[in-house]
Amino acid sequence: MASIGKTSAELAALADEALRREPGCETARVPAVQALPGGRGGRNWEIPSVVLGDSLISDVDRAVITLHRRLGRTFHLVIGD
Repeated sequence: MASIGKTSAELAALADEALRREPGCETARVPAVQALPGGRGGRNWEIPSVVLGDSLISDVDRAVITLHRRLGRTFHLVIGD
């Protein structure tokens, strides 16, 4: 199954929404995503930082790993469009 191309802003919004739905992460925020160096195929983006808000880092860390894996299967970053 091919993944769906999204811009950096679109992926950040999707990741932010998904993170806030995770238990204990209601106040956390994903400000941006960035392309991985090397232009590799597949999961070509990462979440470089997260604003914790009042959330515990352990909850946010678990959630970010899970949502990046889940979203990375469905979406790839479109670079240069």
